[in-house]
Order: sequence, then C-alpha cells, then structure tokens
Amino acid sequence: MSSFTIGLAILGGLVLAGLVAWNTWTSRKNTPRQPETMPMPIEPTGDGTAAGERLDPVFDVSPLPVMEKKPALDALIDAITPIVVESPVSGDAALAAMPPTRRAGSKPFAIEGQNESSGQWEMPVAGQRYTAFQAGVQLANRTGALNEIEFSEFVVKVQAFADAINGEPEFPDMIDEVARGRELDQFASAHDAQLGFTLRAKNAAWSPGYVQQYASRLGFVAGAIPGRMVLPATTSGSPPVLGLSFDTQAAMADDPAQSALRDVTLSLDVPHVDRGEQPFVRMRDAAIALAASMDGLITDDNGAVIRPDGLDVIGADLEQLYDTLDSRDLSAGSPQARRLFS
Repeated sequence: MSSFTIGLAILGGLVLAGLVAWNTWTSRKNTPRQPETMPMPIEPTGDGTAAGERLDPVFDVSPLPVMEKKPALDALIDAITPIVVESPVSGDAALAAMPPTRRAGSKPFAIEGQNESSGQWEMPVAGQRYTAFQAGVQLANRTGALNEIEFSEFVVKVQAFADAINGEPEFPDMIDEVARGRELDQFASAHDAQLGFTLRAKNAAWSPGYVQQYASRLGFVAGAIPGRMVLPATTSGSPPVLGLSFDTQAAMADDPAQSALRDVTLSLDVPHVDRGEQPFVRMRDAAIALAASMDGLITDDNGAVIRPDGLDVIGADLEQLYDTLDSRDLSAGSPQARRLFS
C-alpha cells in the first residue's frame, strides 16, 4: 500500500472520529438536563426496594391553601347602594333572590347583608336573618373604569334583588360614580406593576423535572396549572409571593423527561403581595440562585441580560411604588389592592 493511500486512510479515520465526537457533543448539548436521583439508605427500607437503589425525586404537589372569599365592600373602590328593608329577611330568601351572575359587564359586584345577631356585614348565609342590605359594584379593575352601561346593568340587577325581598335601594348618582371610576382607573394604570424575569439556559436545555428540582429547593411548590410553580406566602391563605412558569405542553408531554426547556419565567404581581413578604428581594435571590445552579442567564423580555446591580435599581423603584400605594390606602397585598389590580 502506497504512502498516499495510507495517508488518505488516516485522514479518513480522523474525519470519522471528528464526526463521532461532534455528534456526541451535539447530542449531549441538545439532551435536556435531568433531575438528580437520590440514593436510598444502605439499610433495607422494608418496602421492597433494594438497598442502594436510586429513586427519582418526589415533588410536593399538595394543594395550595384556598383564600377565604369575602365580599368586603369598600367605598374606596366600590359604588355602594344601601337597601332598606321593613323587616328582617331570612338568608334563604336573600340567597334565592340573588342574581345569577355577580358581574356587571367586566366589573364584579356583591350584595351583603347586616346580620341581625352579630351586626356584621356578610354574604347572606342560609339560616341567618338580616336587617339591611347593601350592594356594590367595583369602580375599576385591570379592564378599565366602570362605564355608564355597566352601572346601568348593576342598577337593573340590584333593583330586581330589592324587589324580591321587599327592599328599597338608594342608588348613588351615576355621573359621580363613573367619574370616580375614571379617576381610580387613572391612578391604578399609573401604579400597576407586574414584573417578570426570564431565565435562559446558557448551554444544555433543561427538562421539566430538572427545573422543578432546583426550584423546589428554594421553596417553590407545584401550582394548579401544569408548568407552573409558586412560592407560598408566609401567611396562610395569602396569595403566592412568586410564580415560576414554563411551557405547559412540555409539562404535559407523554415523556416530560425528553421535553427541552430553553427558558423559564419568574413573575411577581406587585400589588397582590404584601410588602412585608419582601417579594422583590426573594424574587431577585431566587433568580440569582436558579441562574447559578442551572447554568442560566437572567434576562428581560427582549433577551437582554440583567446584571445584579440592575436588579437592585428595580428594587429601589418598587419601594417608591409601595409608599404611593400605602398613601392611597391601597397597600400591596390588601384586599382592596388585590381587587383593584385584577
């Protein structure tokens, strides 16, 4: 065999080896990272599992606490109509007279009764008696301000309820209430804040289980929707502090381990979370910790990398927003703020 032929054979072998190495590297790069498995203790567990066998991590999927729903009408954000009755009305009668829906257009409304025994305003309850009622429609929410059509729909529904219980409503002036709604909407629009950071994989993609494992180490638990995790508040019954979401289809795939995630989103609905929870500090720390442990970058919606000092600037701006909300009796995390910014 000539030296030329030998040289070609060697060159071909090198090219083939290079292709194999490149394909191996590409395959590893495109294969999503998997969660770490956890070794069993050396001693037998008695459940039929062999000693030393490795198990996949188990994530807490316990249901989140459900917030207690209270009408809690407030003149700050509601147009309220008192309803006078000649004699106490049973809770059963009040419930039977309730309109089928609790919305006037895009605005929620509620009807409360004053309990004869406690004197407290509450959603009517069967077996109780009520000496007065009040109805209220929300002046503004994230869909905009209360308008004349919505106010008129509210009047029609409340009048029907009042007629059914032999009550007399005292409606406020529509022009005044619509004007209040516009002013409140202008304030809310100028002071709303929904923050989001995107964590992007630098190299290899992530599997849903990989994301869940690292997020669970920071206190996140499974949310009600596939592909969503939440960081619970320290106070039971309060809304979650943070959300972490990724592709729902990837989470629902037949084999989620093969689903490749290139990014996940951390979110904070500022007006919904009490300032005392330090939500932005926890959001910043979670973003930095996840980026470090998962080999990722913190970016904005446009893909621009956000540095730690940039996160601190956002936090300083939020402190001013909290102060402004406090000054309007719409403190972040309060029932009024959660209703207005919804």
